Amino acid sequence: MTAYDDYVACLGAADEEGAVDVACALLDAGVSAERVLLDVVAPAQAQVGEWWQRNEWSVAQEHAATHISERVVAALGTLASRGRAGAQRRVVIACLDGEWHALPARIVSEVLRMRGWQVTFLGASVPVAHLVSYLHANDIDAVALSCALATRLPMAHRAVQACHRTEVPLIVGGRGFGPGGRWARTIGACWAADATGAADLLDDREALRTPPPEALAHLADDEHTALVKRRGDLVEEAAAELRRVFPPMRGYSPAQLDATMADLAHIVDFLTSAVFVDDPELFTGFLAWTAGVLRSRGVPATSLVVPLERYRTLLYDFPRTGRMLAAGLEELAA
Repeated sequence: MTAYDDYVACLGAADEEGAVDVACALLDAGVSAERVLLDVVAPAQAQVGEWWQRNEWSVAQEHAATHISERVVAALGTLASRGRAGAQRRVVIACLDGEWHALPARIVSEVLRMRGWQVTFLGASVPVAHLVSYLHANDIDAVALSCALATRLPMAHRAVQACHRTEVPLIVGGRGFGPGGRWARTIGACWAADATGAADLLDDREALRTPPPEALAHLADDEHTALVKRRGDLVEEAAAELRRVFPPMRGYSPAQLDATMADLAHIVDFLTSAVFVDDPELFTGFLAWTAGVLRSRGVPATSLVVPLERYRTLLYDFPRTGRMLAAGLEELAA
């Protein structure tokens, strides 16, 4: 077995001490802490997510694995920092308000610290106002924002605008910004694919001084704003339609009803974000992923068609939204 296999086995067994031992053994063998983070810890955590998606791991197992990886990241950071000279450049790293997937940002933090940066990691779900206040109160050379879910893109845009007004150079990263960082460019932000890319980008002062121009002229039609205001009503209407066409739902337990309502809300949230960046692939990608999750749990993906059809009826006078919903129905049919 490889060290990666050993590490994944420790995650599966909830063996925190064993996982730390695997990581430390790699350091003793001459592997850099950066490579352990990027070649072992990060891909192992991605694998855990895939197992949850396929219903092979429970939520509890995923949470335990994440906790273990956080401890491993902390241990590697401590060991790698011993004997290092004081850093001169300061970078602040934070997750967007409402964004609780902090492990990727933590890995980036440790890699940048290993690359000579003095890092302040503000953690998960940092309100924009608090972030900006911190930037104003401290002498900061750069700020990095993490986003794992595309539903946070409107919040990301507000955060990017606020950081730009402070004139502190900004980069963003995370899966929430789409393949190749396409939605980061839409909201006018410099994007890094991973921790190594973040370190390289922060060293490119010219790139940081010239972020891409935002491409959000389509928001003038106010469809996004209207969708945000109608979110609750849309979810309730879709739930009522599901009860009508699927009578067993009337006998759902409170937990089942909560899960169903959450799923309906997720559909609206991803639809709203797709309208925000004017990209149907944001919505169709979410539907394809959700359909896979549902199938792994014995739920037919066609159950997604009912709310989409209902939303299309209710939003008949929203042309861009209608195109997103049509694309979503085509994705499910395929």
